[in-house]
Amino acid sequence: MNAQPPRTGRSVAAIIIGFLSVVVLSLGTDQILHVFHVYPPWNQPMWDPKLNLLALAYRVVYTIFGCYLAARIAPRAPMRHAMILGFIGLFFATLGAVVAITQANLGPAWYPIMLVVTALPCAWLGGKAAA
Repeated sequence: MNAQPPRTGRSVAAIIIGFLSVVVLSLGTDQILHVFHVYPPWNQPMWDPKLNLLALAYRVVYTIFGCYLAARIAPRAPMRHAMILGFIGLFFATLGAVVAITQANLGPAWYPIMLVVTALPCAWLGGKAAA
């Protein structure tokens, strides 16, 4: 018999590490851009399309990286781990989009919608890069 023991702990760790890398990199970059006054203060909405595109661009890169990292750390089935992280991201992006769209003054609606739209393609790219 060639059955391998389940490595649930390592699978969970892979997804957590991938998720935390996306969150820390995204919020860290946000903070740096706020400190250098590229972005408006945290308590003000960001309406400038160029700034929203900048935020979307680095979030896409960080999401691909986080899913890549999860796939590389995974004990097996790397694409599955990347896609699980993608679905977690999709959930949080959808939640954020609902909040942003129902609040009138948080910024343009297209930005959180694009986070929803890009979540799974980014996860797939991260998983593919790790394979």
